[in-house]
Amino acid sequence: MTIGRRGLVFAAGLVLLLVPAEVRAVQPTDQLRTQIDRVLRVLEDPELKKEGKVKARRAAVRKIANDIFDFSETAKRSLARHWPPRTPAEREEFVTLFADLLERGYISKIEVYGGEKIAYLGETIEGDLATVRTKITTKQQTDIPIDYRMLVRGEKWLVYDVIIEGVSLIANYRTQFNKIITTSSYQELVRRMKTKQEEFDEDERKRTSQR
Repeated sequence: MTIGRRGLVFAAGLVLLLVPAEVRAVQPTDQLRTQIDRVLRVLEDPELKKEGKVKARRAAVRKIANDIFDFSETAKRSLARHWPPRTPAEREEFVTLFADLLERGYISKIEVYGGEKIAYLGETIEGDLATVRTKITTKQQTDIPIDYRMLVRGEKWLVYDVIIEGVSLIANYRTQFNKIITTSSYQELVRRMKTKQEEFDEDERKRTSQR
């Protein structure tokens, strides 16, 4: 089974995995390649493909994603001007909700990886920031450009944004979040995020009960 075009490009935003210990000595492209190879090994593991291993497989992917993606930075930039007014408790809650929805929303798409080819086209490093340019070639021989924006946190390069065919993941969420907050309230945004989280939980329960 291959990934649909929309599923593939958004799934790419979460195929960003595993961090080497000495990241500062590793170029962003080398690190990203290692990360992508690691998640693909998880997805292609015969043991994790077995019936009843869905939770274990997803847990493995989420663990790796948590090691590489700077969800706090992504959440902050997505909320933009609505971030400074938030209290520490609100920020913590928002980052947790945002990270959970990102992960759970795309892991199901990553799981249907069908051998698409990934090419690494180059990188640009400016101080503690870097952009790694890649291209995914689908089974239909369609090329999808995907850029990963990364920053340094301590000894790690972390991904904080993904540019898919010229469209920023952060910019996309920023537009959605700003619209909800300005037309309603920040509390309404949080309520909708929690509702979406509950929908994911319900879908997961249904899938489990059907096995």
